Amino acid sequence: MASSKQVALLLGLLHLLLAGRPATAAFNYGDALTKSLLYFEAQRSGKLPPTQRVTWRGNSALHDGKDAGVDLTGGYYDAGDNVKFGLPMAFSVTMLSWGLLDFTSRLAAKNELRHALDAIKWGTDYLLKAHVAPDVLYVQVGDGNADHSCWERPEDMTTPRTSYKVDASNPGSDVAAETAAALAAASIAFSRVKRDYAATLLTHAKQLFDFARNHRGTFSNQFYQSSGDEDEILWAAAWLYRATRDNAYLTILWRGNNGGVRSTFSWDDKFVGVQALISKFIVQGAIQNSGAWATYKYNLDMFICNVAQKGSNNIQKTPGGLLNFLPWSDNQYVTSAMFILADHADQVLGASRATLRCPGGTVTSQDLINVVYSQVDYILGANPKKISYMVGFGSYYPVKVHHRGASIVSIKQSPTPIGCKGGFSWFNSNAPNPNVIYGAIASPDASDAFTDSRSDYQHNEPSTVVVAPIVGVLARLA
Repeated sequence: MASSKQVALLLGLLHLLLAGRPATAAFNYGDALTKSLLYFEAQRSGKLPPTQRVTWRGNSALHDGKDAGVDLTGGYYDAGDNVKFGLPMAFSVTMLSWGLLDFTSRLAAKNELRHALDAIKWGTDYLLKAHVAPDVLYVQVGDGNADHSCWERPEDMTTPRTSYKVDASNPGSDVAAETAAALAAASIAFSRVKRDYAATLLTHAKQLFDFARNHRGTFSNQFYQSSGDEDEILWAAAWLYRATRDNAYLTILWRGNNGGVRSTFSWDDKFVGVQALISKFIVQGAIQNSGAWATYKYNLDMFICNVAQKGSNNIQKTPGGLLNFLPWSDNQYVTSAMFILADHADQVLGASRATLRCPGGTVTSQDLINVVYSQVDYILGANPKKISYMVGFGSYYPVKVHHRGASIVSIKQSPTPIGCKGGFSWFNSNAPNPNVIYGAIASPDASDAFTDSRSDYQHNEPSTVVVAPIVGVLARLA
């Protein structure tokens, strides 16, 4: 018979094993994790590798960069179109890298670590190609307006593949700094598995950071118009500090704009990410919780309190319980916020055995994880419409997402080219997309309504910036 001490020990171990998990998992988060990484394979541009698992895709845009005399093949299409936009691509790589770094063991436990590294590297290989000189970065391939006037598979593209760059005369410090952040974060991810590659990434990250700081000015892009570059420069400094522990980057952060209490974290607004990294540095003992550092941390705490409904300016929710940040593709803000909560719960509160003091009461690390479960569960099907907003997950999900490649028969099945206007017969069809783009995420509106229509690109066009943050979140929950 076990002694009382042995029973207590067993109960304690059981509590540790169950911590952070619901009594009965609502969904198969491991399956959702697998599908979220498959999504990035569906978004690949360039010559596909032998390991490609999304077999309805084929090689595409094999002459990108030819107009500029450089090789710009590879990388990711941002959403349901066939343009490569540098700002969201780099942010997606940064978030994929962050998720891998802070949830490495969980990704490995689900046999997804290699796929996560592959997803990161497909992006960084392209970003390295795009950085052709210390002060020159190609930041877009393809013409957005021309692309949007057509509906064709990426394998059949007939629209101009114009290459756009930023340099000393035409700066784009927002996209240059975001690219620096992506390469710095990825350099840490590869530091144990591909050291030479990691060193190359870090060298380019440093050059791009210097370029961004020395030549200020945002890149003009009507589809991803940045609201400024201060956040990206601080974001890059934070990642470069994490990668190098060079105090020069801390000096830049100390003197920078702390951002105040933000209402979102996204491809356009990185202040919350900066604040989260600084809070982690405080817990690690690299910096003190005082002065400017304490202000950064306080602002993050208040953002988290507002997301957790314990703040003085809580984020609104839909009637069904989804956080409602902004009307356009709301889940992009939900997944990014949930990454912050999951990471903070483990890396800050859990690591320091602390709680968060909010205006509405004390919040524990488990409280934050519970919020994460509630939002992820909504996305996966626990919502008024009982629909999974992740394509291919569960039995009921969007089948007409706004995505050219998914909506037109695969080139593997029908190799005859489909022209610019010919694809609209597929766009206008009432039939489901012939190709399932696993892991893509759509969004409901503020009243939980959703119409599965290809024409509703505001809610039904998936993008890399929606899915990249949820990879780490799902790894945490799986």
